[in-house]
Amino acid sequence: MSPTASTISISLISHTNVGKTTLARTLLRRDIGDVRDEAHVTQELERQRMIETPAGDRLELWDTPGFGDSQRLAKRLAQSGQPIGWFLVEVWDRFRDRAFWLNQRALRHVLEQADVVLYLVNAAEEPEDAAYLESELEILGLIGKPVLVLLNQLGQPRGATDEAAEIARWRATALRHRSVSEVLAFDAFARCWIAEAVLLRAIARLLPAAQQPAFERLQAAWVERSSSTWKQSMRVLAGRLARAAFDREVVPGGGFSGRVKELGAALGLRRDGDVTPREAAMQALAARLDEDVRHSTNQLIRLHGLDGNAGAHVLTLLAEHFAARQPVDEQRAAIWGGLVTGALTGLKADLASGGLTLGGGLLAGGALGALGAAGLAKGYNLLRGVDQPTLAWTNKVLDDLTHAALLTYLAVAHHGRGRGEWAEAVHPAHWQDQVDAALQPHHEHLHALWERARNAGDDAERRSVQAHLQDFLADRSAELLLAMYPLARPEDLGRAPAGTRSIGSGPVDTRDAAAG
Repeated sequence: MSPTASTISISLISHTNVGKTTLARTLLRRDIGDVRDEAHVTQELERQRMIETPAGDRLELWDTPGFGDSQRLAKRLAQSGQPIGWFLVEVWDRFRDRAFWLNQRALRHVLEQADVVLYLVNAAEEPEDAAYLESELEILGLIGKPVLVLLNQLGQPRGATDEAAEIARWRATALRHRSVSEVLAFDAFARCWIAEAVLLRAIARLLPAAQQPAFERLQAAWVERSSSTWKQSMRVLAGRLARAAFDREVVPGGGFSGRVKELGAALGLRRDGDVTPREAAMQALAARLDEDVRHSTNQLIRLHGLDGNAGAHVLTLLAEHFAARQPVDEQRAAIWGGLVTGALTGLKADLASGGLTLGGGLLAGGALGALGAAGLAKGYNLLRGVDQPTLAWTNKVLDDLTHAALLTYLAVAHHGRGRGEWAEAVHPAHWQDQVDAALQPHHEHLHALWERARNAGDDAERRSVQAHLQDFLADRSAELLLAMYPLARPEDLGRAPAGTRSIGSGPVDTRDAAAG
């Protein structure tokens, strides 16, 4: 341990049954104490290590018994004349009035141990309706330790504007007390880890100069730990997307009998239980994706220190989400080529075959006759190695999977451990809009990545595609988090300050990039 190492203590305190232990579990990322919907569940002072540096600095979090009859305690302190001395000499009766004794014990701990007090309030009620609020803030003022008011029980994550309005309501009341330095939203059930960075900065502003070096080291250790989890999460999700982009399924029975089955299905002429070759291929692709989505979501859940598993939901993607890569019929290609003979330079046309659209310039660059079209069709099949029909995911599906990956990350990152096991829930509506806004300017970039994935010929190229997907997801998720938490900074993600060029936002021409 370094001779300059220091221990800094923060104490959670509130009215009883507001959620201190629940919040402590979320901050510590592990279960401590008991959580029940009743008063005075926590009866012992519990010291927990929140984070430690290699130099031996420690940030300790204390969970304390909640205030009960705070108005009575405030009167007792006011009558004593010397409130601080009263804590040191008063004879407490722990058996005759245990709840009152727990109040006293919690406050004596704050007096003797705490560097900063985190005072939780139930934001589900109005400040003026919380009868205990004034007396408890008055008591904390008498103790003389700096106080941060945290708004708990805010409900589902909301937009930054709505959250700011909520904070303003409580700030107007709380900042009338001289001990209160700031009011922050910090829900035990639905807060994101990046909000902890905002909390740590607020704590840092309240510490004396002598403790600042140690706390800076603690903040750096926190950023390293949290950003590592975030980066690992992006790696997991990029792997999910890359595997979907690379995945292919050959359609069995692609000859005459297979075509007869497909035609019969289209006309409704098949027996119960019959599955066409194309449907069988679709089911195989969907089953692999479903398993991968659940497995990778479970990885995210574990990375965030949560329990539980992703639901065994079956992906219900429709047939039009599949791109059918059929060998192009050369006679059909010749007919299409003949129709556009004499086309002007730059004309583009599509060769359509069984749901596959081959376009984007196959016929560009001058007049193309029937023979030329047939040659291109044959060359396409030989180039792709397609000697029988295969199915793959379309750009639309891969775009949707990217959208879903970001939503999944937000959902896991906002699931406070105090809520218990992970459970899937409906995403807040504004998340959908924010993810749409983050992705919309980058569709061309994404589609270039999907095209690279389709053409990836070796493991090195596949690793390169996955590395660029990881960079892309990191950039987009960083944008989302910083927009959702305006007080957060790029440094909280372990990134360069704002203004540094993002690695995943430019055009994709990166075949020679280092594989990751």
